[in-house]
Amino acid sequence: MLIGVIADDFTGASDIANTLAKGVAPDGGLRTAQFSGVPTGAAPDGIDAGVISLKSRTAPVEQAIRESLVALHWLLEQGCTQIVFKYCSTFDSTRDGNIGPVAEALAREMNADSVVFCPAFPGTGRTVYQGHLFVGDKLLNASGMEDHPLTPMTDADIRRWLGHQTTRSVGHLAHASIRQGADVIRAALRKTDADFLIADALTDDDLLALGAALAEAKLVTGGSGIAMGLPRNFIRAGAVGQRTADGFATSGPEAILVGSCSGATRVQVEVHAADHPTFAIDVPGVMAGAITPEVLLDFCQTHIGQAPLVYSSGTPDQVTAVQQRYGREALATRLDALFAETAAALVGAGFRRIVAAGGETSGAIAQAVCRALGASAMTIGPEIDPGVPILTLEEGTIVALALKSGNFGAPDFFIKALTLMAGEV
Repeated sequence: MLIGVIADDFTGASDIANTLAKGVAPDGGLRTAQFSGVPTGAAPDGIDAGVISLKSRTAPVEQAIRESLVALHWLLEQGCTQIVFKYCSTFDSTRDGNIGPVAEALAREMNADSVVFCPAFPGTGRTVYQGHLFVGDKLLNASGMEDHPLTPMTDADIRRWLGHQTTRSVGHLAHASIRQGADVIRAALRKTDADFLIADALTDDDLLALGAALAEAKLVTGGSGIAMGLPRNFIRAGAVGQRTADGFATSGPEAILVGSCSGATRVQVEVHAADHPTFAIDVPGVMAGAITPEVLLDFCQTHIGQAPLVYSSGTPDQVTAVQQRYGREALATRLDALFAETAAALVGAGFRRIVAAGGETSGAIAQAVCRALGASAMTIGPEIDPGVPILTLEEGTIVALALKSGNFGAPDFFIKALTLMAGEV
């Protein structure tokens, strides 16, 4: 492998795996595999880029560091010459971490300096200017992310936010340098005294310029956008030939499991519910043991062929109310387990197309499906919407997954994902 990625959640891992597999025309991308946790053996033959999915975004800091270092060592053992630490394009983290502490540990282990941080992903409206992160035309802390139940982002100044999380010096790579191209960016990196640098990026061209400038960087950090130009470096250097993501289609029963409370996901649920059966999870029923995987499986089996959707979602006020009643951690653990056990039951019952929404939910579902099939590597397929590919697992049985973070996807994402999984346009 050439590029190794350490992603702090499952949907983020799928996002950057999609970016690496797709690449940029006319060069194409890399043959990419996504792994559920750190593999115990060697990577499959012929893989150019490996993406390790961790569940470290909201883990205790020391645990996140420990797991990330284990992932780093495995990737280096596979021959990776460049490591990317992938986090969300909205820089999801608390004031104490985990982005800063993990990046600091990786940089120390790799002896890397002048490490670039760029969460920008213009294709989904995330841009960085003057060190501030925007979602569309709104500053991050006025975008709805300030109400995130686990990582409320209350400051759009990413330099300041990262500064709270690390002992390293934090600088700024301004757009005035970025827009002048790779040579100017490289010169700015050579001149800086800062250990960590927040890089501005407003367009895909900015990200491609950054990618070209970072061809020799040991460690890169950012959202999936930072990886746009990285495959091109290896392809143009002759390390691999031009490649594109493989296409495929799979038939079979379908289900949608939603555990995200983001505004975008709530809209997607409403759009889907207008024409398809939905099941709203009763949280008190879950906590009392009345809502079980068997109940959800029965609903999905009853509506095979109708794109059934099961969801646990609500407004920020509703989420706050149930968290106060049951405790945030206890509630999250119980819902993740419910979705994971339901996903495993669906696969066992013959379901072959599963769409998941929500970072924590998707992670739990992906792990459960991998365990159910005895699979570790997920193959990256076509892109559904910016940042969200189809993933397939094949261990005698082919199962297609779509793992969507809360804020990604068009309003009709769910039906679009199921349709594309079936090979239909």
